[in-house]
Amino acid sequence: MTTRTDTSPSPLIESRDDLLSVFAGGEKPIERWRIGTEHEKFVYRTTDHRAPSWDEPGGIRDLLLGLTEFGWQPVEEGGKVIALTGADGTISLEPAGQFELSGAPLANLHETCAEAARHLKQCKAVGDRLGLGFLGLGMWPDKRRDELPIMPKGRYRIMLDHMPRVGTLGLDMMLRTCTIQVNLDYSSEADMAKKFRVGLALQPVATALFANSPLTEGKPNGYKSFRSHIWEDTDPRRTGMLPFVFEDGFGYERYCDYALEVPMYFVYRDGRYIDCAGESFRDFLGGKLPQMPGEKPRLSDFIDHLSTAFPEVRLKSFLEMRGADGGRWGRICALPALWVGLLYDEAALDAAWDLCRHWSIEEREQLRHDVPRLALETRVPGGGTMKELAGRVLEIAAAGLTARGRLNPAGDNEGGFLDPLREVVASGVTPADRMLQHYHGAWGGDVRHVYEELSF
Repeated sequence: MTTRTDTSPSPLIESRDDLLSVFAGGEKPIERWRIGTEHEKFVYRTTDHRAPSWDEPGGIRDLLLGLTEFGWQPVEEGGKVIALTGADGTISLEPAGQFELSGAPLANLHETCAEAARHLKQCKAVGDRLGLGFLGLGMWPDKRRDELPIMPKGRYRIMLDHMPRVGTLGLDMMLRTCTIQVNLDYSSEADMAKKFRVGLALQPVATALFANSPLTEGKPNGYKSFRSHIWEDTDPRRTGMLPFVFEDGFGYERYCDYALEVPMYFVYRDGRYIDCAGESFRDFLGGKLPQMPGEKPRLSDFIDHLSTAFPEVRLKSFLEMRGADGGRWGRICALPALWVGLLYDEAALDAAWDLCRHWSIEEREQLRHDVPRLALETRVPGGGTMKELAGRVLEIAAAGLTARGRLNPAGDNEGGFLDPLREVVASGVTPADRMLQHYHGAWGGDVRHVYEELSF
């Protein structure tokens, strides 16, 4: 989740145009399009597989401080280090200590994969000294909620208190899941709308290919991506497939209306988070927020508020693709490769839209509902399986990456980063399927083997 690293003064919102400027300000010519990759991982004690707290010796705080030897700069909240900033972006903490790199905006996937490799190498170097290991999965396979620590970030306490009021699985989302995401640019409002539609319609393809959360508290949970299922019962007013995105005339105005209907969580003032959970941002615009009577929002408040909506694709000043479970190194590179291939080449974007443009709202919703449980076996609109659809999507993405022509020094284009996904389609076996095979086979039902076999 978003970590505030800039506390400089922000202008007051004077009009609706100020809100829309956040989206319009993201427009960039194609030569300035970049790739921002985010990936989370679980941190555990190598001695007993326990999730470390922030303040214990050799815990999350010491992991953050240890990384400063690589040039990272600490970010504090309430006198406690809760993030790092550096040339490779921002390192931040999810609510239970899941460790996230929000990578820098980079020009190509070769740079993206090198960034991920640097980060993981640094984490392992410090982790080895502290007795910490790292897992790339979509959900803790063995931990109960009450076994997990809470990080000292003010926004998380507000969210943890509010989640049980609006859904049954929101605490699991916060405490027990990890994801890989990619942030991508657009050139215009029309380009944003087209990319949003393709990204949203085909997000279940990513969910299926990256499905990696089939175990809960040491046992199969009946899903391939339980992380994805969790979002179905987290908070319906801020999650989902956003049917309005597919309506004629969709653009910045309509997304702004949606964002204003999303209930608030907080307002950040003078180094602290004020609990405004459930309140209306429209009331805030009118100076009628009960917690801050007479005060009107700043632009930074709206940007914060945008980060508290959690649809499958999210718009800020860029588009976020949010459907994939966490995974290991090759998958960290593969997720941006999938979406860059589909969305950063016009012919590929058109071909991807042709695959899904005729689906009805009901068909899109059914696909989103079925994929967490069935993954590649899901039936798709128009007939066939997700495995077949995923194969066609990968062909389009590969063509898009070839057309981009971004080569490394050896002359390779970016298409090789799709190889882990090609292997999933060719074998019909997702990471979740493979984990279940091990669980029922060589592991003998003992989930502790996950730490030996699936750590970074």
